[in-house]
Amino acid sequence: MNLTRHYKELYESSIKKIGKGDYQTDSLIDSPFDKRFGITLLIRPPQEIKNEIEPFLEELKQIDSSQYYYPNSDIHITVMSIISCYEGFQIDQISVSDYSNLIKQSLKGIDKFEIKFQGITVSDSGIMIQGFPENEMLNNMRNNLRTNFKNSNLEQSIDKRYTIQTAHATIVRFRKELQNNKAFLAGIEKYKNYDFGSFEIKELELVFNDWYQREQNSILLGKFEL
Repeated sequence: MNLTRHYKELYESSIKKIGKGDYQTDSLIDSPFDKRFGITLLIRPPQEIKNEIEPFLEELKQIDSSQYYYPNSDIHITVMSIISCYEGFQIDQISVSDYSNLIKQSLKGIDKFEIKFQGITVSDSGIMIQGFPENEMLNNMRNNLRTNFKNSNLEQSIDKRYTIQTAHATIVRFRKELQNNKAFLAGIEKYKNYDFGSFEIKELELVFNDWYQREQNSILLGKFEL
């Protein structure tokens, strides 16, 4: 995938929709009855990168505080949604050690690599930091995971919702109707090409998580060094 083109096309089409009021709000963000859980292999950017993201989020909050802004603790890049969140899934339904062993097997031959956070893209339901891996290590890792999990008997739902190919981090979800479309879009435009920095991927986390990767609802199942 040409990530630059993909992010650009997504941005342009979504900005037009949002400007017309054609966007999706998530009514489940604040619901105490949302019991969707799954397991995810993910990357957490370091604190210095989160510090670069924070001023952007603060500016948007000043324009519209009613949206859902990811706290620093929850910002992540999804490597693979191994079991996509669904109602009723509980961690005691699986053997965590079996999943960890298969992940370790999938990481053989995968070296440390860098991801650059450069610019913003938008969907009709939220805002994302654009991530650009420096090489094919992330793609190779994902392909290894796809092959190994699909050849196993372990519960998994890899690629069932969509085939993950990007390295973005979602930082805002639309929770309510935007209070000021024009000002909000101007705030996004200001950071459209902002350089949030690069960081080396040294470690992955396997977590049991809710739909929004909220820290208070997550359980760390394992860490994997590259």
